[in-house]
Amino acid sequence: MTVTENQPSPNLLGLDRAEMERLAEELGEPRYRGRQLFSGLYSHWDLNVDAMTDLSRRFRGGVLSQRQPAAPAIQEKHDSCDGSARYVLRFADGKAAESVYMPDGNRTTLCISSQVGCAVDCKFCFTALMGLQRNLTTGEILGQIYALAHDQGLGPRQRVNVVFMGMGEPLLNFAAVMKAFRIMSDPQGMGIPWRRITISTSGVIPGIEQLAREQLRPKLAISLNASSAGQRASLMPLSRRYPLDQLMASCRTYPLRGRERLTFEYVMIDGINDSGEDAIAVARLLRGMRAKVNLIPLNPGEELPFRPSSSNRVLAFQHVLARERVPAFIRISRGQDVRAACGQLLVRR
Repeated sequence: MTVTENQPSPNLLGLDRAEMERLAEELGEPRYRGRQLFSGLYSHWDLNVDAMTDLSRRFRGGVLSQRQPAAPAIQEKHDSCDGSARYVLRFADGKAAESVYMPDGNRTTLCISSQVGCAVDCKFCFTALMGLQRNLTTGEILGQIYALAHDQGLGPRQRVNVVFMGMGEPLLNFAAVMKAFRIMSDPQGMGIPWRRITISTSGVIPGIEQLAREQLRPKLAISLNASSAGQRASLMPLSRRYPLDQLMASCRTYPLRGRERLTFEYVMIDGINDSGEDAIAVARLLRGMRAKVNLIPLNPGEELPFRPSSSNRVLAFQHVLARERVPAFIRISRGQDVRAACGQLLVRR
């Protein structure tokens, strides 16, 4: 597999079907050769252009003279006792982001990043300590999947879920994220159904509204984490720009398909947002919405001043939501022993 080290030309990975058709024309080939290249690169999850023998040697050589398909280099890999793994992936400019592999029976979830670092500054999240360094390109987003799939022996015939829950705020890198999503979900591309792809946002209202206008879009998860506007603003400074009441209004008008529900993620922090009164307030916020709540005990660390809620608190919170007819599920984070769990991703310099 080609990696970003000594990359001689721009990345082929990240081009969509139309761009590959134009590349074929530039090389003196008919447009359908570009479609063949698109399918060969994405539907087999294989970066070896030379192995695409349905394409002429001349065309393959012309493609590789202009663009090399490149996935990020695996700088570090940390295996958890629960079978998951945290990867530190290095890109061509030396910047690095983290991705997580999580197997679960006959399916696998890949948690990928959309930015190097994050600008949102959630007070309970390790990634916030990095600040925002830059957005990832479409090729760098897709390259995370290729790097993890290659290392773990995954292929397109396996059940793979992709969640944009790694580093960064996906809706602040909207164009690159959605281009990656379209390539992932294209049956002639990577072939991952939209139902198996989720974007998680801290509540960027313009991005939510823009996503709602997309004809084809992934599932959406909202990082809620608070029961009131003031509480949320103290935990998530972004809420001062996009207030809780406006966020809830956007969520109420968000178009849902079939049996789809909005997912609200709620990180439970001891003594901060985990009381019975908080649970009642959350139920009121979500009343009448087609929604479910994932309760996630905080994943702690020395760098953060918070502790996770106790099991009894989490169960009591879930009971209140159930009583109020809000579906709620307790999520036990994977990979906590190798700092791969929700909110723990941090590239240390």
